[in-house]
Amino acid sequence: MAVFRDEEARERGFEHAKRILIPREGTPGDRKKALEALQDLVDELGPVVDSYPSWHPLVAQPDGPISFRTPHARYGYEGLDHTIFFAHGFVTCPYPHAVEKVISSVEAIKVPDVATLTAECIDSPLYSTATTTIVVRCNWKQPLDPGKLVPKRLAIGLMLDTEIPHWHHAEVAETWETMRGHFLGEPHGARSSFFVSQETAMAMKRIWISLIESGVFGPVYH
Repeated sequence: MAVFRDEEARERGFEHAKRILIPREGTPGDRKKALEALQDLVDELGPVVDSYPSWHPLVAQPDGPISFRTPHARYGYEGLDHTIFFAHGFVTCPYPHAVEKVISSVEAIKVPDVATLTAECIDSPLYSTATTTIVVRCNWKQPLDPGKLVPKRLAIGLMLDTEIPHWHHAEVAETWETMRGHFLGEPHGARSSFFVSQETAMAMKRIWISLIESGVFGPVYH
């Protein structure tokens, strides 16, 4: 596994978000305003990400063996369209008929008690002048560590809350190497990501190895 190249990953994610969210129509001033809005979202919610750790409140719905690591209809989200994910929230740009569906579905989602979810329409047209920009925020009840990283105690507690119930239906245990992206989110390196520090990731690894070696999930699948 290559070293996690933080700045390269940040830039790659931001460029991807620009391609999706900066409107092609409109004036140069409109595009400048959209770019400023996108930068504000990064400043507030953290870098653009591809997917969340399984334990993140935006996706932590331990209701069965199937796990999606981005907001999904299975978790109760409705009406999402033209969506970009950040470390601690996401922006979605539905057409007018779906706006209320997005907001009401977010308000109805139950999340771990360590955070709340909110949805807000903002006056910064992204994607298209015909769509509405909605920001969904994961509001952590505890302060984040520097770099907007989730504190070790919180991340590991959420990981255990999410993964331990799977022993009821698990047939085999997956190795850390297989599960790394599941626990660290994407993008990630060998020992850290945009969600957790190296210290937290290594603690997660030790705990996961202890769990699978206990046999609680069944024999280890190699």
